[in-house]
Amino acid sequence: VQLQASGGGLVQAGGSLRLSCAASEGTFSFNVMGWFRQAPGKEREFVASIGWRGITTYYADFVKGRFTISRDNAKKTMYLQMSSLKPEDTAVYYCAQKRYGGSNDAADDYAYWGQGTLVTVSS
Repeated sequence: VQLQASGGGLVQAGGSLRLSCAASEGTFSFNVMGWFRQAPGKEREFVASIGWRGITTYYADFVKGRFTISRDNAKKTMYLQMSSLKPEDTAVYYCAQKRYGGSNDAADDYAYWGQGTLVTVSS
C-alpha cells in the first residue's frame, strides 16, 4: 500500500488548508485511516481518524471544531480540512492506514504511512 499526502503549505494564522491522502491500493476502502502530525523536536501525535464507511470519526482535543476528516472510497482518497489554523499547528502531517484491531489514536497500530506534507502557520 502506498499513500501520498499532499496539500501542505504556508498559511497565516486563522487561515485554512485541505490536505489529501491518495492510496494506491484497493484495501483503502476497508480500513480505518488516520492523520498524525509531528512538529520539530516533538513526538508524532494523533490528529484524527475515520472509519472505513466514513461515518465514525475521532479527533484529538486540540483540533476539535477546527479540523474535519473525510474520505471518498471511490477515489481512494482521504482528506483533512483544517480551519482556524494556529502557529502551533505547524508540523509535518502524515496520513496512515490502520491495521485491524488496536487503538485509533496509537501510531503503532497503523501499518502504512505516507511521506508527510509540511504545514507551516505563520503568526
